[in-house]
Amino acid sequence: MIELLSPAGSMEALRAAVQNGADAVYLGAGGFNARMGARNFTLDDLREAVTYCHVRGVRVHLTLNTLASDRELPEAAELIRRAAQLGVDAFIVQDLGLVSMCREIAPTVEVHASTQMSIHNLDGVKLAAKLGCSRVVLARELPESEIAAICRESPVEIEVFGHGALCMCYSGQCYFSAVIGRRSGNRGQCAQPCRLPCGYGRYQQQYPLSLKDNCAIEHLLKLEAMGVHSLKLEGRMKRPEYVAVVTRIYRAALDGKPVSRKDLEELQGIFSRQGFTDGYLRDQVDRSMLGIRTGEREDKQLLAKARASYETGEVSRVPVRFQIDVQPGRPVTLLVADWSGHVCRAEGPVPEQAISRPVTEEELTTRLSKTGGTPYVCRQVQAQVAPGLMVPASVVNGLRREALIRLSALRGQLPRVPIQGYTPAHAWPAHSGRPALTVQVRSLEQITPSLLAARPTVLYVPVSELADHPDQVGALCQRTEVCAVLPRVVWDREWRKVRRQLEAVRQLGVSSVLIGNLGQIITALELGMELRGDFGLNVCNTLTAQQVRRLHFRSLTASFELRLAQIRDLGKALPTELLVYGRLPLMLTESCLIRNRTGVCNCHGQPTSLVDRTGAEFPILPDPGTCRSVVLNGRKLFLLDRHKELGVLGVWAHRLLFTTENPREVDLVIRAWQSGGVFDPGQHTRGLYVRGVE
Repeated sequence: MIELLSPAGSMEALRAAVQNGADAVYLGAGGFNARMGARNFTLDDLREAVTYCHVRGVRVHLTLNTLASDRELPEAAELIRRAAQLGVDAFIVQDLGLVSMCREIAPTVEVHASTQMSIHNLDGVKLAAKLGCSRVVLARELPESEIAAICRESPVEIEVFGHGALCMCYSGQCYFSAVIGRRSGNRGQCAQPCRLPCGYGRYQQQYPLSLKDNCAIEHLLKLEAMGVHSLKLEGRMKRPEYVAVVTRIYRAALDGKPVSRKDLEELQGIFSRQGFTDGYLRDQVDRSMLGIRTGEREDKQLLAKARASYETGEVSRVPVRFQIDVQPGRPVTLLVADWSGHVCRAEGPVPEQAISRPVTEEELTTRLSKTGGTPYVCRQVQAQVAPGLMVPASVVNGLRREALIRLSALRGQLPRVPIQGYTPAHAWPAHSGRPALTVQVRSLEQITPSLLAARPTVLYVPVSELADHPDQVGALCQRTEVCAVLPRVVWDREWRKVRRQLEAVRQLGVSSVLIGNLGQIITALELGMELRGDFGLNVCNTLTAQQVRRLHFRSLTASFELRLAQIRDLGKALPTELLVYGRLPLMLTESCLIRNRTGVCNCHGQPTSLVDRTGAEFPILPDPGTCRSVVLNGRKLFLLDRHKELGVLGVWAHRLLFTTENPREVDLVIRAWQSGGVFDPGQHTRGLYVRGVE
């Protein structure tokens, strides 16, 4: 049976989830979760929440699915320690450094790889397992065929997304809100710019980045047959009534009840964006998936029904068995046991001789089975009753209540969890001397004589571009290190082509690969290639840098969501690169945004851009070698005039990122790097290096 995992943005929402059939809930506490706008839980709240859930047989998963800076690591360690002591069953984690911290501090508590890790293939799952994760939450973009292939060979549990809001961008790879407004989705502060109107080429009242909510209710049997372990419902920002309705309907469907038209109407009535979509699961990704929130009228009757489900009464869900012993001259004793091995005892008065009507086994069974209003449901009663004795109904009822109260206290006890200290990050020496130059291009046409004359230490080129122009690769390899850039997303069905490309360029002299996702590491190492880490790994602290080092990387790229001071303080466990020029990638979408506009895939043809209500333009390019779209910042990052400030950061290299530039523009930027910034790039930005993120 698939676990039903429901959201809990507050204690009221948690009760709504539990009373409507959730097997597990996920919630946030402290400052390390991806829904900082939710009410979330204090540590006192967390104690209450864990007790409430554990009494009712429900697991509690704590979200730590944001990125942490070095200064925040001690606070994160304390939260992990306290949460483990309070009995949380699992941590949901994005930051690789926090994964290692969880495993070190609370080795018996499960760690689940968050969807924010952008894991989308079997190699990514295997890598997460190697890091100590017992479950992987797959990217929401995967179709059933990819999920099934992963489940067949996965060494750990697989969780998929069932119902709720969809982001247009791959989770963990969206920097849109951060770059344009300092509110980082990777820090739980997303402002959802994708829900705002914009147009292609000019501003229009359109919503090309706003997706309908996902609805997988018609796919549950298939997902269960594949071996999916857990189905996640989104909604920590939603009200408790939403949690109640969605949990109730999915609980019934998982239990085998046919989905009715009324069920679908209630799902839509509680929240939707012009209906629902299952396009990702069906592998039909097109503009039919787009939708916005409209001003539907509230269904007051549905809301009242939802509130009643968790404000009054108690769903009996935990199976128990009773054993009662009624013997002459001895107190009546009642034992109650659950299926987890907890046993409690209650003792009553010595039974008297019956005058007219002695107690029977049937009567005791009936009395003990009346567990309504408690979390328990009676599955079995064993009664040993000597003849001719009397036990009043009030005594039996009182024994039952007392035994169940004691059982609840026992089930809600804090567990004895082994807690260890954690090893602080090593003090790694910073790079001294002038940073090297590295250059990343989209096409070989951008590799100009001036660029080569600047003698970049590393030249990053898409692997598809190298494979398509084998005649030029050898000469480039003689001039510098040519590093093949892999697409940030490579599904399992796409790996054969990418692997062939890597093998081909390896034969031509390319010996290194730029890695932006965990799912690329295993194949690259199998081919004997050196690994360089890209920004997609989201390295924000020294513990993460150390994790990347353990994975056999040769260098890494600091997250461009860090301030310069944070990059200076970042332990340089590996030679560290800094992006200093270029259009920062804001979104990586499975959907081809060009095809969504025209109905025809022409994403490698005439370039286009999105224009928002302020007139800002955001170029759209295909991710090299794929039909996925990359939305770029309209303003170019420009730090070439800040050599003095950058020189004290201890980084190994400065990277120039060329995307939309023509050869002439490439030459101008190269000269600016050589001369210290004598170049006007027009509208530009200092990125988040100065402003930082919230």
